[in-house]
Order: sequence, then C-alpha cells, then structure tokens
Amino acid sequence: MYQLVKPDNIVEILEKSVVKYSQRPFLGTKNKALKQYEWITFADFGKRVDNVRSGLSQLGIQKDDAVGIICNNSTEWAICFFATSGVNARFVPMYEAELAKVWQYIINDSQIKVLFISKKEIYNKIKDVLSSIPSLQKIILMEGDGPDTLADLEKKGAAKFVKSIYPDPSSICILIYTSGTTGDPKGVLLSQANITSNAHAAIACFPMLNENDRALSILPWAHVFGLAELVIYCYLGGSIGFAQSAATIADDIGLVKPTFLTAVPRVFNKIYDGLWTRMNEEGGLAKTLFVMGVESGKKKRELAEQGKSSFMVNLKFKIADAIVFKKIREKLGGRLKGSMTGSAMMNPEIAHFFWDMSIPLYDAYGLTETSPGATMNRPTKYKIGTVGPAMGLGKVVIDKSVVGEDSIDGEVIIYGPNVMQGYHNKPEATAAVMTPDGGFRTGDRGRLDAEGFLYITGRLKEQFKLENGKYVFPVAIEEDIKLNHYIENAMIYGEGREFNIALIIPDFVALDKWAEKNNLPKDHAELLKREETRKFLENEIMNQLKDTYGNYEIPRKLIFLEEPFSLENGMLTQTMKLKRRIVFDKYKDQIEKLYVK
Repeated sequence: MYQLVKPDNIVEILEKSVVKYSQRPFLGTKNKALKQYEWITFADFGKRVDNVRSGLSQLGIQKDDAVGIICNNSTEWAICFFATSGVNARFVPMYEAELAKVWQYIINDSQIKVLFISKKEIYNKIKDVLSSIPSLQKIILMEGDGPDTLADLEKKGAAKFVKSIYPDPSSICILIYTSGTTGDPKGVLLSQANITSNAHAAIACFPMLNENDRALSILPWAHVFGLAELVIYCYLGGSIGFAQSAATIADDIGLVKPTFLTAVPRVFNKIYDGLWTRMNEEGGLAKTLFVMGVESGKKKRELAEQGKSSFMVNLKFKIADAIVFKKIREKLGGRLKGSMTGSAMMNPEIAHFFWDMSIPLYDAYGLTETSPGATMNRPTKYKIGTVGPAMGLGKVVIDKSVVGEDSIDGEVIIYGPNVMQGYHNKPEATAAVMTPDGGFRTGDRGRLDAEGFLYITGRLKEQFKLENGKYVFPVAIEEDIKLNHYIENAMIYGEGREFNIALIIPDFVALDKWAEKNNLPKDHAELLKREETRKFLENEIMNQLKDTYGNYEIPRKLIFLEEPFSLENGMLTQTMKLKRRIVFDKYKDQIEKLYVK
C-alpha cells in the first residue's frame, strides 16, 4: 500500500551503521564516580548484539516469539532490542517503576518466552508469580556473570555465531503496552515497517541532523516516543548519552552537551520556571537584563512578523543575549540547536521564549498506535501553537461527525505506514479504533488549517459536559495550572455538575520557601489547613487562568492534597497521565462535600 523507504527493518539499519560508523561512539553511560560519560562504539555494540542474538537463537527463540525485558534505558536494553529483531522475534519492554500485577499481566498476555530482568531487586519482586506463567521458559538477569545472566548468554552466543535475519517489513518488531487510564493495558503491535517508516519520516523533517549529533536520553524506551530516538540516532550514526535520573538532567546536559533533544514540555516548563524564580530571587541587574531580553525578544519577533525592525529593540536584545541568554545556552551544554517536544502541548509563551533564545522547540504529535509520530513541526515548516503538518507518507483527516458537522474541529484520524497492526489479543478494541480504510481513530479532537497544520483542541474521552450543557476540556486547564511555580499537579472535575472543582498538589519545594518567609508551619498537612496558604494558592491559580478561560471553566472550589499523584499509588500512568477514575474514587467523599448546598 505504501512505498517504504529502505532499510525497512531495524536489523539492517543497525548493521549498515556498524559498517559505516564502526569507530564512532553510539551509547554513553555516566560514570557517577568520575562524573563523566563512557561510550561504546558502533562496532563494539554490534558485536554484543551478534552475541545476544546468537544466544537467543540457541534458546530456541524464533519468528514471532516474545522476548520481554524489565529494564530502564541502557546499552544492554538496546542490545536486547536489536538482537530480538535479529531472530525475527518481538520485543516486549516493561518499566522498572511498575506494579508487579502489571508485569504479570503483560508477561501472561504477550506469552513471553525469555525475560530479561535488570537486577536482582526487581526479580525478587516478581519471582513468586513467574513460575505460574506457562509460556515463560527462561529468565535472564542482566547484572552479574554467573549462569542465567546476560554475560553468560553473550558468552554462549560468541561461541556459536548465528547470522541475523532481516525481518519482513510486516513482521512485528515490538509489542508496547499502553498503561491506559482505565482497565488493563493494551498491547500495541508495531511492525518493522511501522518503526522504520516513522524514523525515516522524522529524519526527513530534520535533514541537518547527522553522525555528529548527540542526544541526551530522557524519555523511556519502553514508550515508543523514546524508542524512536534510539532508532533515529542508530540510523544517523549519532550518539546518545543516558540521563542518570530526572533529578540529574541539568548536570547530565552539561556533561553530554547534546545538539538536539527529544523531550516532553514539562522539561522546558521547569527550566523556564526555574529561570524566572532565580531572577526574582536575585533581582538587581541580572533580572533587569533578563526581563529586557524577554521583552525585546518578543518585540523583535512581533516587528519581524510585520516586516519591520527597530535598532533600539535589536540592540537591547543583543545586549541581553550576550550577557544573559548566552549563559543559559551554556548551561544547556552550549551546543543545543533545538528540541522535539511531544506528549502534551507546549505553552506558546514558553515556546516563544526558547525560540527567541535560539533554541527552537518543535512540537510533534502522535500516539503509541502511530509509532509514534503523526505530525511534526520542523525547521522549514512550523507554527507555534500547532503540532505541525503530517509526516512522511502520513495523512490527517478530521471527522466532524463525532462532534457535529457545523463544528470547526472533530476527531483526528491518522493514515500512513506508521499506523499500528492492532491490539494484541483484543480484536474488538482494534475494530473500535480502526476505520474500514485503515485509518486510526485517535480519540483526540483537533482541526487543520489551510496549510495542513494540526491544532489539538481536546481529548474526546476526557472532555465532559457541565450541568448547564457547556463542554470542558480538563487537560488544557490542568496544564495551565501546572505552569504556576507553586503547583505540581492538578485534576479538574465537574462532569454533570453545576461547576468545576480542582484537586491541587502543591509544589512543596516552592511552597516551603514561601511558608518560611511568612512564618508558617513546616509540616505540610498543617500548612495546607491554614487559611493564608489556601488563599495564597487560590489567588495564584485564579490569576493563572482568568485571562484564558471562561468563568464556567475555572474551578470554583479547590481541594489541596499533600500526597502527590504517582505511579506508586496508581494515580498516574507511565507517561504521567492522570488515571482520573482512580483519583476520583480515592477523593470521592471530599469532592462530594464541595457540591453540598
């Protein structure tokens, strides 16, 4: 149906790069003691893939068998991924930070035969249920060097080489389970063509990227948005350094010195918030220059849009750029020429700030079911506030029938070689989202402009109607609340009710400083009971929303919570999306009290 760009399988992509870029660095791991990165070359990486592939073959793994892994991003993760495709098997990644019952469900549902586990600690959490899984034949520990370890498998593979298979484009490459906000996870079947066509389409959007480019791996490869980065840099001959953790990203950027990032908006929101916080605390000349840079950057951009220019505006910006913005760029490694952002919409004000600072942020859009990219802004074609035009051979169609033909938007439907093969073991769920002509119904609401740029306007499943009949799109309101320096997370509720309410998780790092200045208690539970605290946070939230949303959208009452929404308490998915029903069930009594007249 689609004329695929070659190579159309990840095994061939890797092997061509091993030959072409053999002595170039590929993956870098942080040496915590020395505070520097140690790199494996393409040649050495390729040898280890050969060994693991040969080892898997000796274990009897063949076409369409499932090989699972519970591991964070690492060189070994990537080795197991490419090795699995080399025997034409399917790879099933799982997160280390996951509930044991979810691991059990995925291992059972996908019928994993060989399971790689990163460390003994995780094995101990799941060992009691592994014996009851009939498909599971072998467990391989990825640390240590004794029997049934990755080192042992590599040794056996090195002793008996097995040539790689180039899988057919239609062969399943990876089975990724989406941690749905309701019900059991759904296994998304992505073929070799799905993964490679999306990589080729993304590379075509950024033709300036090459083997000299370097990324910092922030997003998990168990999610397809992060996985795309691995495949793209493998094809390019570029290099990727692993972030040690979310808490060390600022330091790791300085060590890796990336030229391009793949990130979620929250990374840049935090940087932006941190800069303003620091400037407000320091005050004086530093803040004056920073504000001058922000304001002159905005004015310079507005004049350029009118085909105009101002000597004084340009001079102010040049001064601020040389003294302030240059230092910020250096903190980000000094080589960053842009970032692709996805998973949520980038705030236009923050996007403009980074663009003005010569770090363009390119919003993209997609889902696990679209491998992931469907649309993408790019250097030659971008509009801030959109998620860009369709990528590669893909096409976007807006179905207005789900919201009303007179509407300016509708459900976003994606067509292309990136559209999944279906949900594993769920034919009814597959039929519910696939159109008869091969389109994928995203469940997202959007509109296309005359130039083909896509605007995401909401999520059909998450929108709700108030008692007065007005529709509310909670995600947009929540994202804007979270832009406030004092807020970590928020959930809007109001379906069928007279008004909206919001559950608010304060950012206690920021709130503690405010409390100390105002001689308020350090104990968080006590702090949230204080009228001064509640009034302060309420004002912050209302000021954040009042110029953007209608009165019916702005929450009328608030619940302040000490416990964060997290993976551990089951209130967030792996991609940090809210499990709304679980949150509601936990706080139902408090919510109901707010509606008592």
